[in-house]
Amino acid sequence: MTAPLFLVDPGDLDGLGVDDAVDLVGPEAHHAATVVRLEVGEEVLVADGQGARVLTEAAEVGRDLVRLRVRQRADEPEPSLRLTLVQALSKDGRDEDAVEAATELGVDGVVPWQADRSIVRWKGPKVDKGLRKWANVIERAAKQSRRGRWPRLDELVTSQGLAERFAGATPFVLHEDATTPLATADLPTEGEVLLVVGPEGGISPQELERFVAAGGVPVRLGTQVLRASTAGPAAVSVLSARDRWR
Repeated sequence: MTAPLFLVDPGDLDGLGVDDAVDLVGPEAHHAATVVRLEVGEEVLVADGQGARVLTEAAEVGRDLVRLRVRQRADEPEPSLRLTLVQALSKDGRDEDAVEAATELGVDGVVPWQADRSIVRWKGPKVDKGLRKWANVIERAAKQSRRGRWPRLDELVTSQGLAERFAGATPFVLHEDATTPLATADLPTEGEVLLVVGPEGGISPQELERFVAAGGVPVRLGTQVLRASTAGPAAVSVLSARDRWR
């Protein structure tokens, strides 16, 4: 069984080598001791969410502090080609399902999008609440998949703000009427690729026109019509198979 992964603050793993100590404290220590029931001698992965990751062995286990000894570094370098999922807010938690699966599949960034046809609306205090929920989803999925470098979660964007975000990136807009398959679309070797996924009602004609004018490339995955929860992860998988999984 793969060793469980726990999170420490950025910088806590900097410069650590074999036999150096790293401590889990607070909720992470409590989870390791009481939920995972970690025992002395067991292996543990520790990451800072920004690419630093070490394989360790438990030396002391307590509810308030778990002391670990580094056995080897297992850092996760930043990819030359970054994949960012732009996920429209969707009902019944399908947007969160998409973020969870995309995180497990290795997406590098997540952007929540208030699309014209999104039934779910983040306004006022709902914005911060929604971002916290998505951040928690990313954390759980990143730990599940043992990632050392976690996806960056951006602020909520409108359709206009998203079009402005296209500058300097390669934006692919998933659309059922597109003729270009994502599997054969021109893919850069570096920089950022945006994968834009609409809500249940799809991307409006006005949004599509705006996105194309800003440089967006309409693409399709296949002949099937996918839910909001599966389209994004499927797109991440297609591009990963063409680049980082090879």
